[in-house]
Amino acid sequence: MKVLVATEKPFAAAAVEGIREVTEAAGNELVLLEKYTDKAQLLEAVADADAVIIRSDKIDAEVLAAAKQLKIVVRAGAGYDNVDLAAATAHGVVVENTPGQNANAVAELVFGLLVSAVRGFYNGKAGSELLGKKLGILAFGNVGRNVARIAKGFGMDVYAYDAYCPAEVIEQAGVHAVTSQDALFETCDVVSLHIPATPETKQSIGYELVGKLKKGGVLVNTARKEVIGEEGLVRLLAEREDLRFVTDIKPDADAEFQKFEGRYFSTPKKMGAQTAEANINAGLAAARQITAFFKEGDTKFQVNK
Repeated sequence: MKVLVATEKPFAAAAVEGIREVTEAAGNELVLLEKYTDKAQLLEAVADADAVIIRSDKIDAEVLAAAKQLKIVVRAGAGYDNVDLAAATAHGVVVENTPGQNANAVAELVFGLLVSAVRGFYNGKAGSELLGKKLGILAFGNVGRNVARIAKGFGMDVYAYDAYCPAEVIEQAGVHAVTSQDALFETCDVVSLHIPATPETKQSIGYELVGKLKKGGVLVNTARKEVIGEEGLVRLLAEREDLRFVTDIKPDADAEFQKFEGRYFSTPKKMGAQTAEANINAGLAAARQITAFFKEGDTKFQVNK
Protein backbone atom coordinates (compact mmCIF):
# COMPACT_ATOMS: atom_id res chain seq x y z
CA MET A 1 0.00 0.00 0.00
CA LYS A 2 1.20 3.52 -0.76
CA VAL A 3 1.00 5.95 2.16
CA LEU A 4 1.26 9.63 1.23
CA VAL A 5 2.28 12.24 3.80
CA ALA A 6 0.91 15.48 2.33
CA THR A 7 2.00 18.40 4.50
CA GLU A 8 2.19 21.97 3.32
CA LYS A 9 3.72 22.61 6.77
CA PRO A 10 5.93 19.53 7.22
CA PHE A 11 6.31 17.33 10.24
CA ALA A 12 9.60 17.58 12.13
CA ALA A 13 12.34 15.41 10.70
CA ALA A 14 12.15 13.06 13.70
CA ALA A 15 8.43 12.61 13.14
CA VAL A 16 8.93 11.80 9.44
CA GLU A 17 11.61 9.28 10.37
CA GLY A 18 9.25 7.61 12.83
CA ILE A 19 6.37 7.58 10.33
CA ARG A 20 8.67 5.95 7.77
CA GLU A 21 9.79 3.28 10.23
CA VAL A 22 6.22 2.38 11.21
CA THR A 23 4.99 2.40 7.61
CA GLU A 24 7.83 0.39 6.07
CA ALA A 25 7.91 -2.12 8.94
CA ALA A 26 4.34 -2.99 7.96
CA GLY A 27 5.40 -3.54 4.34
CA ASN A 28 3.92 -0.32 3.02
CA GLU A 29 5.55 2.40 0.89
CA LEU A 30 5.92 5.96 2.17
CA VAL A 31 5.80 8.96 -0.17
CA LEU A 32 6.34 12.55 0.96
CA LEU A 33 4.75 15.71 -0.44
CA GLU A 34 6.13 18.49 1.73
CA LYS A 35 5.94 22.28 1.42
CA TYR A 36 3.78 22.06 -1.69
CA THR A 37 2.62 25.42 -3.04
CA ASP A 38 -0.16 24.47 -5.43
CA LYS A 39 -3.24 22.29 -5.09
CA ALA A 40 -2.35 20.68 -8.43
CA GLN A 41 0.66 19.08 -6.73
CA LEU A 42 -1.62 17.50 -4.15
CA LEU A 43 -4.06 16.31 -6.81
CA GLU A 44 -1.24 14.60 -8.66
CA ALA A 45 0.24 13.03 -5.53
CA VAL A 46 -3.02 11.49 -4.29
CA ALA A 47 -3.81 9.84 -7.64
CA ASP A 48 -2.28 6.49 -6.65
CA ALA A 49 -2.23 6.79 -2.85
CA ASP A 50 -3.99 4.20 -0.70
CA ALA A 51 -3.68 6.28 2.46
CA VAL A 52 -2.96 9.94 3.25
CA ILE A 53 -1.62 11.57 6.40
CA ILE A 54 -2.24 15.31 6.68
CA ARG A 55 -1.92 18.12 9.19
CA SER A 56 -3.91 21.30 8.38
CA ASP A 57 -4.05 20.42 4.68
CA LYS A 58 -7.47 20.51 3.02
CA ILE A 59 -8.96 17.30 1.67
CA ASP A 60 -12.03 18.42 -0.26
CA ALA A 61 -14.29 16.81 -2.85
CA GLU A 62 -11.88 17.62 -5.69
CA VAL A 63 -8.98 15.91 -3.92
CA LEU A 64 -11.10 12.89 -3.06
CA ALA A 65 -12.30 12.58 -6.66
CA ALA A 66 -8.68 12.57 -7.84
CA ALA A 67 -7.68 9.88 -5.34
CA LYS A 68 -9.04 6.81 -7.11
CA GLN A 69 -7.31 4.28 -4.82
CA LEU A 70 -7.70 6.15 -1.55
CA LYS A 71 -9.07 4.15 1.37
CA ILE A 72 -8.17 6.20 4.45
CA VAL A 73 -7.21 9.76 5.43
CA VAL A 74 -5.75 10.43 8.87
CA ARG A 75 -5.57 13.95 10.20
CA ALA A 76 -2.60 14.15 12.59
CA GLY A 77 -4.37 16.10 15.31
CA ALA A 78 -7.75 16.32 16.99
CA GLY A 79 -9.64 18.72 14.72
CA TYR A 80 -10.74 17.48 11.31
CA ASP A 81 -12.79 20.34 9.84
CA ASN A 82 -10.24 20.57 7.01
CA VAL A 83 -11.61 17.30 5.60
CA ASP A 84 -14.91 17.11 3.69
CA LEU A 85 -16.47 14.22 5.61
CA ALA A 86 -19.54 13.93 3.41
CA ALA A 87 -17.45 13.69 0.25
CA ALA A 88 -15.13 11.16 1.91
CA THR A 89 -18.08 9.00 2.89
CA ALA A 90 -19.49 9.24 -0.63
CA HIS A 91 -16.16 7.98 -1.99
CA GLY A 92 -15.98 5.17 0.57
CA VAL A 93 -12.96 6.74 2.30
CA VAL A 94 -12.46 6.35 6.05
CA VAL A 95 -11.43 9.56 7.85
CA GLU A 96 -9.69 9.40 11.22
CA ASN A 97 -8.11 11.87 13.63
CA THR A 98 -5.51 11.28 16.35
CA PRO A 99 -7.24 12.50 19.52
CA GLY A 100 -5.14 13.31 22.55
CA GLN A 101 -1.76 13.45 20.85
CA ASN A 102 -1.63 17.27 20.94
CA ALA A 103 -3.64 17.66 24.13
CA ASN A 104 -0.86 18.51 26.57
CA ALA A 105 0.77 20.93 24.12
CA VAL A 106 -2.49 22.85 23.70
CA ALA A 107 -3.18 22.81 27.44
CA GLU A 108 0.26 24.22 28.25
CA LEU A 109 -0.30 26.97 25.68
CA VAL A 110 -3.54 27.91 27.44
CA PHE A 111 -1.54 28.75 30.54
CA GLY A 112 1.19 30.52 28.60
CA LEU A 113 -1.47 32.83 27.19
CA LEU A 114 -3.35 33.09 30.47
CA VAL A 115 -0.39 33.98 32.70
CA SER A 116 0.65 36.62 30.19
CA ALA A 117 -2.86 38.10 30.16
CA VAL A 118 -3.31 38.33 33.94
CA ARG A 119 0.16 39.89 34.32
CA GLY A 120 -0.74 42.65 31.87
CA PHE A 121 1.48 41.20 29.15
CA TYR A 122 4.45 42.13 31.34
CA ASN A 123 3.92 45.88 30.96
CA GLY A 124 5.65 46.69 34.24
CA LYS A 125 2.42 47.28 36.14
CA ALA A 126 0.87 45.12 38.86
CA GLY A 127 -1.14 42.19 37.52
CA SER A 128 -3.05 39.43 39.26
CA GLU A 129 -2.50 35.78 40.21
CA LEU A 130 -4.31 32.61 39.19
CA LEU A 131 -4.29 31.09 42.68
CA GLY A 132 -7.87 30.82 43.94
CA LYS A 133 -9.42 32.03 40.69
CA LYS A 134 -12.29 30.11 39.08
CA LEU A 135 -11.43 28.53 35.72
CA GLY A 136 -14.19 27.37 33.41
CA ILE A 137 -13.48 24.73 30.76
CA LEU A 138 -15.94 24.58 27.88
CA ALA A 139 -15.81 20.97 26.61
CA PHE A 140 -14.14 18.32 28.75
CA GLY A 141 -12.31 16.27 26.14
CA ASN A 142 -8.62 15.40 25.99
CA VAL A 143 -7.44 19.03 25.99
CA GLY A 144 -9.96 20.14 28.60
CA ARG A 145 -8.83 17.38 30.99
CA ASN A 146 -5.21 18.41 30.61
CA VAL A 147 -6.16 22.04 31.24
CA ALA A 148 -7.90 20.93 34.44
CA ARG A 149 -4.82 18.99 35.55
CA ILE A 150 -2.52 21.98 35.06
CA ALA A 151 -5.00 24.40 36.62
CA LYS A 152 -4.97 22.43 39.86
CA GLY A 153 -1.22 22.98 40.03
CA PHE A 154 -1.88 26.72 39.95
CA GLY A 155 -4.37 26.30 42.80
CA MET A 156 -7.35 27.28 40.66
CA ASP A 157 -10.93 26.24 41.36
CA VAL A 158 -11.92 24.33 38.22
CA TYR A 159 -15.37 24.12 36.61
CA ALA A 160 -16.46 22.50 33.34
CA TYR A 161 -19.43 22.16 31.04
CA ASP A 162 -19.72 19.61 28.26
CA ALA A 163 -23.06 18.76 26.68
CA TYR A 164 -21.75 15.31 25.71
CA CYS A 165 -19.80 14.37 28.84
CA PRO A 166 -21.75 13.12 31.88
CA ALA A 167 -21.51 15.34 34.96
CA GLU A 168 -20.30 12.39 37.06
CA VAL A 169 -17.28 11.94 34.76
CA ILE A 170 -16.37 15.59 35.22
CA GLU A 171 -16.83 15.36 38.99
CA GLN A 172 -14.71 12.19 39.16
CA ALA A 173 -11.84 14.23 37.72
CA GLY A 174 -12.05 16.61 40.68
CA VAL A 175 -13.78 19.29 38.62
CA HIS A 176 -17.09 21.02 39.36
CA ALA A 177 -19.71 20.19 36.70
CA VAL A 178 -22.11 22.99 35.80
CA THR A 179 -25.35 22.57 33.91
CA SER A 180 -24.97 25.08 31.07
CA GLN A 181 -22.63 27.36 29.14
CA ASP A 182 -24.34 30.34 30.75
CA ALA A 183 -23.63 28.99 34.23
CA LEU A 184 -19.98 28.43 33.33
CA PHE A 185 -19.47 32.04 32.22
CA GLU A 186 -21.48 33.45 35.12
CA THR A 187 -19.44 31.47 37.66
CA CYS A 188 -15.88 31.83 36.40
CA ASP A 189 -13.10 34.41 36.24
CA VAL A 190 -11.53 32.70 33.22
CA VAL A 191 -13.11 30.56 30.50
CA SER A 192 -11.01 28.39 28.19
CA LEU A 193 -12.66 27.16 24.99
CA HIS A 194 -12.16 23.60 23.72
CA ILE A 195 -15.21 23.10 21.51
CA PRO A 196 -15.09 22.01 17.85
CA ALA A 197 -16.38 24.19 15.02
CA THR A 198 -19.81 22.74 14.21
CA PRO A 199 -23.05 24.32 12.95
CA GLU A 200 -24.14 24.57 16.60
CA THR A 201 -20.95 26.15 17.94
CA LYS A 202 -19.92 28.53 15.16
CA GLN A 203 -20.11 32.15 16.38
CA SER A 204 -21.70 30.94 19.61
CA ILE A 205 -19.15 32.66 21.88
CA GLY A 206 -20.07 36.30 21.55
CA TYR A 207 -21.53 39.41 23.14
CA GLU A 208 -24.16 37.94 25.44
CA LEU A 209 -22.31 34.85 26.62
CA VAL A 210 -18.88 36.42 27.21
CA GLY A 211 -20.63 39.38 28.80
CA LYS A 212 -21.58 37.08 31.68
CA LEU A 213 -17.94 36.83 32.80
CA LYS A 214 -17.04 38.37 36.14
CA LYS A 215 -15.25 41.72 36.31
CA GLY A 216 -11.67 41.28 35.11
CA GLY A 217 -12.60 38.13 33.22
CA VAL A 218 -10.41 36.45 30.61
CA LEU A 219 -11.52 34.47 27.56
CA VAL A 220 -8.95 32.02 26.15
CA ASN A 221 -9.51 30.45 22.74
CA THR A 222 -7.22 27.66 21.55
CA ALA A 223 -10.07 25.81 19.84
CA ARG A 224 -11.27 27.16 16.48
CA LYS A 225 -11.56 30.71 15.13
CA GLU A 226 -15.08 30.06 13.88
CA VAL A 227 -16.58 29.57 17.35
CA ILE A 228 -16.07 33.27 18.18
CA GLY A 229 -18.80 35.77 17.31
CA GLU A 230 -16.21 38.39 16.46
CA GLU A 231 -18.48 41.38 15.88
CA GLY A 232 -20.20 40.93 19.24
CA LEU A 233 -16.95 40.32 21.10
CA VAL A 234 -15.41 43.48 19.67
CA ARG A 235 -18.47 45.44 20.81
CA LEU A 236 -18.27 43.88 24.28
CA LEU A 237 -14.57 44.68 24.74
CA ALA A 238 -15.31 48.28 23.77
CA GLU A 239 -18.02 48.47 26.43
CA ARG A 240 -16.20 46.59 29.19
CA GLU A 241 -12.63 47.72 29.71
CA ASP A 242 -12.10 45.03 32.35
CA LEU A 243 -12.29 42.07 29.95
CA ARG A 244 -9.40 40.38 28.13
CA PHE A 245 -9.23 38.00 25.17
CA VAL A 246 -6.24 35.82 24.24
CA THR A 247 -6.04 33.30 21.42
CA ASP A 248 -3.72 31.30 19.20
CA ILE A 249 -6.01 31.72 16.17
CA LYS A 250 -5.86 35.19 14.67
CA PRO A 251 -9.44 36.47 14.23
CA ASP A 252 -10.67 37.85 10.92
CA ALA A 253 -11.29 41.09 12.83
CA ASP A 254 -7.74 41.18 14.21
CA ALA A 255 -7.35 44.86 13.32
CA GLU A 256 -10.43 45.70 15.38
CA PHE A 257 -9.23 43.65 18.34
CA GLN A 258 -5.80 45.29 18.17
CA LYS A 259 -7.47 48.52 19.33
CA PHE A 260 -7.79 46.96 22.79
CA GLU A 261 -4.13 47.30 23.67
CA GLY A 262 -3.19 45.44 26.82
CA ARG A 263 -6.40 43.38 26.73
CA TYR A 264 -5.99 41.35 23.54
CA PHE A 265 -3.32 39.06 22.16
CA SER A 266 -3.16 36.64 19.25
CA THR A 267 -0.23 34.52 18.13
CA PRO A 268 0.78 35.07 14.48
CA LYS A 269 -0.42 31.56 13.57
CA LYS A 270 -2.11 28.64 15.32
CA MET A 271 0.36 27.40 17.91
CA GLY A 272 -1.50 24.82 19.99
CA ALA A 273 0.18 21.74 18.55
CA GLN A 274 3.47 23.44 17.72
CA THR A 275 5.79 21.48 19.98
CA ALA A 276 8.34 18.86 18.99
CA GLU A 277 6.64 16.30 21.19
CA ALA A 278 3.14 16.86 19.81
CA ASN A 279 4.45 16.86 16.26
CA ILE A 280 6.07 13.46 16.74
CA ASN A 281 3.19 11.99 18.77
CA ALA A 282 0.52 12.90 16.22
CA GLY A 283 2.58 11.73 13.24
CA LEU A 284 3.39 8.36 14.79
CA ALA A 285 -0.22 7.87 15.88
CA ALA A 286 -1.39 8.52 12.31
CA ALA A 287 1.08 5.98 10.91
CA ARG A 288 0.10 3.36 13.47
CA GLN A 289 -3.60 3.88 12.80
CA ILE A 290 -3.08 3.40 9.06
CA THR A 291 -1.07 0.24 9.73
CA ALA A 292 -3.85 -1.11 11.97
CA PHE A 293 -6.46 -0.22 9.35
CA PHE A 294 -4.73 -2.14 6.57
CA LYS A 295 -3.69 -5.04 8.79
CA GLU A 296 -6.76 -5.54 10.94
CA GLY A 297 -9.49 -3.32 9.49
CA ASP A 298 -9.28 -1.21 12.67
CA THR A 299 -11.42 1.95 12.44
CA LYS A 300 -11.45 2.90 16.14
CA PHE A 301 -10.74 6.56 15.43
CA GLN A 302 -13.05 6.97 12.42
CA VAL A 303 -14.94 10.29 12.45
CA ASN A 304 -17.19 9.87 9.38
CA LYS A 305 -19.20 6.87 10.52
